[in-house]
Amino acid sequence: MAVHRLRLWWRRRRPYAAAGAAGAFVVVSAALVLTLSSWLREDEAPRSFSSDSADLVDLTLLKNAKEKGALCLDGSPAGYHLQRGFGSGSNSWLLHLEGGGWCRSLQSCALRKLTALGSSNYMERQIAFHGILSNIQSQNPDFYNWNKVKIRYCDGASFSGDVENELQNGTTLFFRGQRIWEAIMDELLGEGLAEAKQAFLTGCSSGGLATYVHCDNFRALLPKDVTVKCLADGGFFLDVNDIIGKRSMRSLYDDVVHLQEVGKRFPNCISVMEPAQCFFPQEIVKNMKTPTFILNSAYDAWQIQHVLAPNASDPQDSWLSCKLDINKCNSSQIEILQGFREDLLDALSEVKKKREWGMFIDSCFVHCQTSTNITWHSPSSPRLNDKTIAEAVGDWYFERRVVKEIDCPFPCNPTCHNLVFVSPTIYKTGLSSSVIRFIR
Repeated sequence: MAVHRLRLWWRRRRPYAAAGAAGAFVVVSAALVLTLSSWLREDEAPRSFSSDSADLVDLTLLKNAKEKGALCLDGSPAGYHLQRGFGSGSNSWLLHLEGGGWCRSLQSCALRKLTALGSSNYMERQIAFHGILSNIQSQNPDFYNWNKVKIRYCDGASFSGDVENELQNGTTLFFRGQRIWEAIMDELLGEGLAEAKQAFLTGCSSGGLATYVHCDNFRALLPKDVTVKCLADGGFFLDVNDIIGKRSMRSLYDDVVHLQEVGKRFPNCISVMEPAQCFFPQEIVKNMKTPTFILNSAYDAWQIQHVLAPNASDPQDSWLSCKLDINKCNSSQIEILQGFREDLLDALSEVKKKREWGMFIDSCFVHCQTSTNITWHSPSSPRLNDKTIAEAVGDWYFERRVVKEIDCPFPCNPTCHNLVFVSPTIYKTGLSSSVIRFIR
């Protein structure tokens, strides 16, 4: 059994250092708890084990962000990283929406604005591109030489909020995700996106949710003769009962939607159901027109920890071992997990009918699989129908074959890389001293 030990580092912020290590600990751990941010941010996920090194890509802060109102939670300008394409990919564009959870209250959003998920002041000025963003052909065979953009996430509501007044009960917060989306699209059109021959909007986790939200709008930005498709990775969050019968995820979305006035993005939907329900992909996809690829694990690690068995619904920690290592789930927990898988497949029934859509639903205990080389495309990548995720996505995008892959139930797939949290500390606090492993 191959075991890869990996460190999950929470980035060091210079402003945290100025505030002192103790203050950093309080801010980071509190923000994690209050925002339900992913313990595995896509840009902090396990890196490739290839000897090939990725180029560093500079951060670009949005021009005229203040005039356009395209501001992070703290009022700083939104940003993105752009790597130019080359050769046959010079007129092709791949955009990736960063993930990182949500903030559901003024308190959690105020804490979040002291991190890179709420302020460009804390974002690294350079990052490496991996997985679907890699410019190395062996790691990213179909998209390596495209123009690639990583759009940084700093609004706390999947690029969907839009509140005019920044003063919220005495707290200054800018809920401007929709304006960030619009302003960055406008700027990228001027950078060459307008001349694209083919374009691909992708996103991971909460960025995957944003991909569902904005996919049709992205299609509308480009001429009809341009091939435009979308991919949502780990973003098909389910509106289901948790282990004690509560709708914990709907409660979270209800707070986010009302706090940031997200509901006005779905005027038809909110006329017939609760606004929070309209924020779930199961509802959004019913009206989507643009061909989209759904990449999700049937046992998504984040959803098992926060949707199915959140801490508040498991005060005795009876699910803790299972949530840290799916191989430690007992028979009754496995039965519940199999029911969760069935809920996902039922929710995807609309997609199965969409001829131009694709899907890759594996049975790995993981979250976000396009962002790392080992899960996206490597000799040891997870496979369905003997295809890596990268190969399946490429086959679908370029219409080489129909791709609607659904894995058999856990633990049938020997190619899976399942996350194992070596210590409960990483789940409880997300501290940098914690260690995770990928285990095959």
